[in-house]
Amino acid sequence: MIVDDSAVVRRAMRRSFEIAGFYCSEAENAIEAIHDVVQEKPDVIVLDLSMPMMNGLQAAPLLRKALPHVPIILYTMHASQVIEKLSRNAGISAVISKDEAMTRVVNEAHSLLNRSSS
Repeated sequence: MIVDDSAVVRRAMRRSFEIAGFYCSEAENAIEAIHDVVQEKPDVIVLDLSMPMMNGLQAAPLLRKALPHVPIILYTMHASQVIEKLSRNAGISAVISKDEAMTRVVNEAHSLLNRSSS
């Protein structure tokens, strides 16, 4: 599941994941994601930090509660050591800067899924 308020980012991310063989669902904000996550049952969640209504750090614990074993990747323009620490405390599995290629997110998703299936 890709959660980002930017339709452009969601489309590009979806394309990257689909090329890698994933099926993707989308949510344009955290509230929509929290509502849909139980029905969608994603294998991994890619979550933006800065979104209206509820940011990624606020949403992560709620998503984690709904699906405790699903890895969450925070994909953000605001990556820093502070954000990484706050992310770990919120139950986020990895933080990736939007300065990096989207393929990095796909590779991290594969890595996290391989770890969780071992």
